[in-house]
Amino acid sequence: MDLIYKYFIGVDGGGSGTRVIIAGSNMQPLASAEGAPSALGQGIEKAWRSILDTIALAFANGKIPAPMLSECAIGLGLSGANNIIWKNEFYFRNPGFKKIIIDTDGFTTLLGAHGGQPGVIVAVGTGSIGMVLKRTMIRENVSGWGFPSGDESSGAWLGIKACSLTQKAIDGRKKHTPLSLDVLKFCGKTSEAFLTWLGNAKQNEFSQLAPLVFTNAKSDIEASNLLFEAGLEIAQMVKTLDQDNNLPISICGRLGEALIPFLPEDLRVRNQKANGDSTHGALHMVYNSTLNPNQLK
Repeated sequence: MDLIYKYFIGVDGGGSGTRVIIAGSNMQPLASAEGAPSALGQGIEKAWRSILDTIALAFANGKIPAPMLSECAIGLGLSGANNIIWKNEFYFRNPGFKKIIIDTDGFTTLLGAHGGQPGVIVAVGTGSIGMVLKRTMIRENVSGWGFPSGDESSGAWLGIKACSLTQKAIDGRKKHTPLSLDVLKFCGKTSEAFLTWLGNAKQNEFSQLAPLVFTNAKSDIEASNLLFEAGLEIAQMVKTLDQDNNLPISICGRLGEALIPFLPEDLRVRNQKANGDSTHGALHMVYNSTLNPNQLK
């Protein structure tokens, strides 16, 4: 096939940040960059602004003159792309890319982890999702329902759990522990300041409390229990997606990798390091779409 794109761009856009990888027409990686969050739930204009800024930074990092957008094909794995209204609006605001393919960041993580082949991933970061590509090439997913009621085992989920324990300690319903004291200190030191923080906190703010759970896990049984609870949530996702236990599994994302020691032993044994990340999956997605004219443009 005669490729008509000077550059292929892969984007991973989530609630914590945006990552971009740029490849030439031969699909060899040339440059990369990280930038501000671009989850669609934070606003379509904000998402596009973060993505374009990060792409510009990537070209600068690679000392590559910025091309016309019409010379580029872009694949994007975006948090919130399962919302068809947000996804369509994002498409409509395309600033000029010659080809654009959008899917969830969970799907691009799945493609990156297993090189487009059948397998299972549980991706855990600010949010979480489990996804499978079956041998029939049918895809299914679990969790990923979003903040605040879903995304079990995620950073925001851990933060909410830690806040609940802290609230009980402030009330005297339980004793303070190192975790609850650290949460209170982080959120303002007084119960009044904590209440104000809670009133303003969104997904990203709650996820900032997740590191406190990890740093206190050795000295605080409640923190440790939260991490093992997160591990059980991940195991349940995997079991639902791969009931026959016959597909490769990768636990992905920075938080997902940090939770691997807290997984049940049988799942720890089965876990495989991902072949690539969500940006590589996004590249894989958009490149394959140029080879398949029937795929959504």
